[in-house]
Amino acid sequence: MEKKPYYITTAIAYTSGKPHIGNTYEIVLTDALARFKRLQGFDVRFQTGTDEHGQKIEEKAAAAGVTPRQFVDGVAAQIRQIWDLMNVSYDKFIRTTDEDHEKQIQKIFKKLYEQGDIYKGSYEGLYCTPCESFWTPSQLVDGKCPDCGREVKPAKEEAYFFRMSKYAERLQKYYDEHPEFILPVSRKNEMVNNFLKPGLQDLCVSRTSFTWGIPVDFDPKHVVYVWLDALTNYITGLGYDADGKSDALFEKYWPADVHVIGKDIIRFHTIYWPIFLMALGLPLPKQVFGHPWLLMDGSKMSKSRGNVIYADELVNVFGVDAVRYFVLNDMPFEGDGNITWELITERVNADLANTYGNLVSRTAAMARKYFAGELRDAGAAEPVDGELKAMACALRDKVAAKMDEFKISDALGEIFAFLRRLNKYIDETAPWQLARDEAKRERLSTVLYNLAEGIAIATSLLAPFLPETAEKVFAILGTQPRGYETLNAFGLLPNGTRVSDADAHLFERRAYKDVEAAYAALHEPAKTEKAEQPAAKKHEPEYPAEISIDDFAKVRMQIAEVIACEKVEKSDKLLKSTVKIGDKTRTVVSGIAKFYTPEEMVGKKVVMITNLKPAKLRGIVSEGMLLCAEDEEGNLSLLTPEKAMPSGSGIY
Repeated sequence: MEKKPYYITTAIAYTSGKPHIGNTYEIVLTDALARFKRLQGFDVRFQTGTDEHGQKIEEKAAAAGVTPRQFVDGVAAQIRQIWDLMNVSYDKFIRTTDEDHEKQIQKIFKKLYEQGDIYKGSYEGLYCTPCESFWTPSQLVDGKCPDCGREVKPAKEEAYFFRMSKYAERLQKYYDEHPEFILPVSRKNEMVNNFLKPGLQDLCVSRTSFTWGIPVDFDPKHVVYVWLDALTNYITGLGYDADGKSDALFEKYWPADVHVIGKDIIRFHTIYWPIFLMALGLPLPKQVFGHPWLLMDGSKMSKSRGNVIYADELVNVFGVDAVRYFVLNDMPFEGDGNITWELITERVNADLANTYGNLVSRTAAMARKYFAGELRDAGAAEPVDGELKAMACALRDKVAAKMDEFKISDALGEIFAFLRRLNKYIDETAPWQLARDEAKRERLSTVLYNLAEGIAIATSLLAPFLPETAEKVFAILGTQPRGYETLNAFGLLPNGTRVSDADAHLFERRAYKDVEAAYAALHEPAKTEKAEQPAAKKHEPEYPAEISIDDFAKVRMQIAEVIACEKVEKSDKLLKSTVKIGDKTRTVVSGIAKFYTPEEMVGKKVVMITNLKPAKLRGIVSEGMLLCAEDEEGNLSLLTPEKAMPSGSGIY
């Protein structure tokens, strides 16, 4: 049976400099989607690349003392190196300086000019070089670019324009007939209300004030302006020919199934690009997914702010799959995500080292210890197995449904909920106790088989997200990845499969102070003989310096009673508790969902700091802090009064 084609793209990265982790998130997200579609049996074409023309590049090259071509060659190589570092499985890496792309842009420009969609005029307005955008005075925000907040400069020049308004009504009709075209839906509403309804302005599509661009062949003092050049990479990369002699790749894969882009360029992909395609007589892409931003500690990453994290730095400290997991798991579908070194450390420790890595390690170790590594379903089933098997068989379709909606974090959440269920299964069946009774040997064999089978199913579904880790796990289990069509069945691991002696240690659990030290080491200058001398400690001690009794008296701690509790939406870490303190109630958000269920929380009396400044977590105002103890493994236990005490009681 012939595979169904599936064409997926990222936005092409602008070659102005090294991409940070916020930029890199998009390529990892798209790679996970592409890999999952391949797992499902699609014939996937995955395209990415670089956008290499424009005034900004010309200026940066001049400042660096090199030609624009030398400059973009260097940056494009750096971008591709980072994409490869992140284990991205792209099929095509296009550069807008590729000869075949440039040739087609000239053909497209001429075709649109000859059919009357492009005309020559002149432009006078305010220009933002970093965004390569013209603005009218009324569009500015506090006199600056509304997109990036930087200074704009007056500009006047001859230019060619595209008649956008000619296609506005047709585009609105397309929106109405294809409600799934733009995701999330809020992005579509923004396009309609902010751009289509007020009326589309004709778009400047050539420039004469700089030369680093594709020349308009019939008017060579003009170069093709950014968006007509950049957006058309999605078709030129498939071999589109404006003369009607397109490659078989174009006939096979166009229209694209989805363009994955950042929310900041949604306007260009859902207004300009569809209109260009309409003018060329081509079908429109099926969907455009405008993903949110990855913020650094709540703020947009910016080199000028000094709050940038790079993918290679993170990989040096945590490894490729740990970084892939964090950005995929911690990015919501619509709202912006947040990244800090501390958050990554917590996520790797809790999810990858504890939940997943420890599960694989324990299962492999017990199989080797009790059965010399052999896995066998001895048929000694008990009722507790039924729930595990049902959850395993339902997992594939749950994950697929989330992936179809581009809710990547939720898809991972389904898999890790099953992994936590496998860990619970170990506690329920207690293999170490079964091993003490020879009469229960068949049951022990069945339990270990069920664990290995569950891990095989979960890992097959995790492979698009954590490809290197999946390979390691299957090597440990001594088996192969499961085909998609079999992932809704339990018990397909062949009896006699033997767990290997491969190292089952997948992820390292690390203290945050060690992560800080590893990061600092990346930025230390090369050691000299002098630098070999003992250095002063660079990190704060584990506990703060001594405080006075007056300092301690500033902290108000009271007994609080939990009267209601629920999970925070789209978070597997946070619980929202309503607590009673005397005759008052408050809301507290706590990172304890891995250790307590909402049902367990209700009725508990806990120790709470009640004069802590309120903070907003996931949009919820938290009005205090519940105190916990933590062991070396990262397990938490709430502090509770030894004897019955009324809520509101003070702690001294």
